[in-house]
Amino acid sequence: MKSCAQCLLPETAEATTFDDTGTCSVCRQIEFKEEKVDWVDRASQLDVLVAQYKDTGLYDCIVPFSGGKDSTYQLWYIVTQLKMKPLVVRFDHGFYRETLEENNKRTFKMLGVDVVQFTPSWHVVRELMLESLKRRGDFCWHCHTGIYAHTMQIAIRYEIPLLFWGESLAEYQSFYSYEEMEEVDEKRFNRAMNLGMTADDMFEFLGGRVTKRDLYPFAYPPRKELQKLGCRSVCLGSYIKWDTKKQVEIIKKELDWQGDRVEGIPPQFDYEKIECHMQGIRDYLKYIKRGMGRTNHLANIEIRNGRMTREEGERLEREYDGKRPPSLDIFLEYLHMTEKEFLEAAMSHQVDPHRFQPNQVEDGERMPDMDSWDRTTVPWPDRPSMKIGG
Repeated sequence: MKSCAQCLLPETAEATTFDDTGTCSVCRQIEFKEEKVDWVDRASQLDVLVAQYKDTGLYDCIVPFSGGKDSTYQLWYIVTQLKMKPLVVRFDHGFYRETLEENNKRTFKMLGVDVVQFTPSWHVVRELMLESLKRRGDFCWHCHTGIYAHTMQIAIRYEIPLLFWGESLAEYQSFYSYEEMEEVDEKRFNRAMNLGMTADDMFEFLGGRVTKRDLYPFAYPPRKELQKLGCRSVCLGSYIKWDTKKQVEIIKKELDWQGDRVEGIPPQFDYEKIECHMQGIRDYLKYIKRGMGRTNHLANIEIRNGRMTREEGERLEREYDGKRPPSLDIFLEYLHMTEKEFLEAAMSHQVDPHRFQPNQVEDGERMPDMDSWDRTTVPWPDRPSMKIGG
């Protein structure tokens, strides 16, 4: 399987191309970011944008917030550097960890912000998780769509036209480039977030197992309502130079933000994806489908920023990627499924030329806080079959 000549990104990565030197499109985007983007001019554009919306309503903007490294930094930046009054909007995907919740409580108190949180029905969520796993080999549809669609609904409900998200997609993928001023709009939602399935699609797929109003939190608002609001939904990373390592240093110092261990991730990356106790499953699925895990992703960032050699990245990738996460046992309980069903669903979405070898998989490390993860038993007497359309 071919990988980038500079980083470790494989040819199976989504929305990625390689030039005639064998270098991937993401590496070229980062080169453009470092060498050609006028960040002073981008900062001036940000000042103009802020001036248009500041002190014009109950809140100056919305900050979507999980409590991970990126959303914590963007909230800190908007409150302390831009001096704005945001409404913090949280979409609870159902898998937040204890360290994250402690971080969030401390962050909200220190920054003095108002917070709205929405948690969808577990009965609906598990239906969506199972259907999404079958159809896309990714159980996170409810999270992808809920974070974006429901937050836009809140913007309409509270009449807040400006939303600040985190990094540009150009930082890690090639759905967009740094030459564009990326808008977090319906086009982006359909291109990169909803796995090619709308809430209406899900309603049809589930055949009456949930109602249309059950799916309301996952439906992107009508364009005319957003136009009436005059909505601008932008990436902070389009205006300021994004550097995760430096930003983590800031939030650890300013907000006492604490890192955590995450399955399949080397300990030195204690800031990565600490918000979800199912993250190890998601990364395992990506490895099954595409032959790349979270460590590959993190090593690529370090290589592109000159903080790691390709050889060091390869060593970490071999050590951590592709191992069976112990949390898979909990995941299987959640969805009332067998590991055989899980593997069959995942392997049906493999991307050529990658071929996953389940008989060669080693067990990953168990996380210290796993005993505290929710394992509430919820009956599911009419659970659908794993067969698509069944």
